[in-house]
Amino acid sequence: MEERKPAVLVLEDGTVFYGKATGKTGTTTGEIAFNTGMTGYQEVFTDPSYYGQILIMTTAHIGNYGVHPEEKESSSVKIAGLVTKKFAEVYSRPSGVSNLDDYLINNERVGITDIDTRALVRHIRHKGAMNAIISSENIDEAALKAQVKEIPSMEGLELSSKVTTKEAYEAGNPDAPYRVALVDFGVKQNIVRCLVDRDCFVRVFPMRTTLAEMLSFNPDGFMLSNGPGDPSAMPEEVALVKAIVDSGKPVFGICLGHQILGLSQGLKTEKMFNGHRGINHPIKNLLTGKGEITSQNHGFVITKESVTANEAIVVTHQHLNDHTIAGIALKGKPVFSVQYHPEASAGPHDSRYLFDQFITNMKQK
Repeated sequence: MEERKPAVLVLEDGTVFYGKATGKTGTTTGEIAFNTGMTGYQEVFTDPSYYGQILIMTTAHIGNYGVHPEEKESSSVKIAGLVTKKFAEVYSRPSGVSNLDDYLINNERVGITDIDTRALVRHIRHKGAMNAIISSENIDEAALKAQVKEIPSMEGLELSSKVTTKEAYEAGNPDAPYRVALVDFGVKQNIVRCLVDRDCFVRVFPMRTTLAEMLSFNPDGFMLSNGPGDPSAMPEEVALVKAIVDSGKPVFGICLGHQILGLSQGLKTEKMFNGHRGINHPIKNLLTGKGEITSQNHGFVITKESVTANEAIVVTHQHLNDHTIAGIALKGKPVFSVQYHPEASAGPHDSRYLFDQFITNMKQK
């Protein structure tokens, strides 16, 4: 193996880490975040919700099992850059089709390895979310410190338009008993699969589609997908979701879809000091008392104060680590949403019942 090029990671507060280059030689910028999942790195890297973020993987070894054609959530890598402690040069899984380095190069993604990720994550947990820059083509500290100051804050940034589908597309059997209009803010493909597996015919719409056009599909219900960026920077989409709710049809929102649903009902969102990103987050269903092990990826959350002040909303789920709002429902309406990812296999299937609940709502309607 040839020696890897030197690379440097510079944080917004001036902290510098030196390491070795992975992926494409170049420079990348974005908000730095960390994911605590032990497995599933390919699903994570292709999740559109990570668009615009440099991601630290806290697991020590990344790339061990290579890349598999069925383990992606979108058509390409969506993270802005990758930070690892140890980056596997080779992979051991017989069904793998390539190593992770080639995958990153083919997707034109810049990374850095041989970083003390424990120290880096502890620093971010203490200081909070911030922007960062990785470069393997320019390791001039002073120049990179100046450049990192120019990166726009994730707060107030609309990013869904960068990852939403350009044209509507369909999945499933056209003769299936349920028709679902899915608003694509950056959908993970497993959400579509979970609906198709439950006898749904799904049409995935670009996020700027009009309600009239979606209603012409004659849907039995609406799915509001996950996605990247700040929900409060999406007034047009908030207005669209309000109109969807007012249509009276069942609605199910996930992650960004959950946040936009909240905003459409007069709730407020806020940026978290550090987001939730991983596959072992504990959630309590406040309606049943049951716990769920969940997959999460978000840096914004609905505020407790705004929910408390709104009598039309019931809190259905709570994050057990920090007691943030993890699920809501609208009183008297077949409309609900969760902050986490029930389509993921964290528990492994602790939260899949939410899709069944959506189907029940459509059946009753």
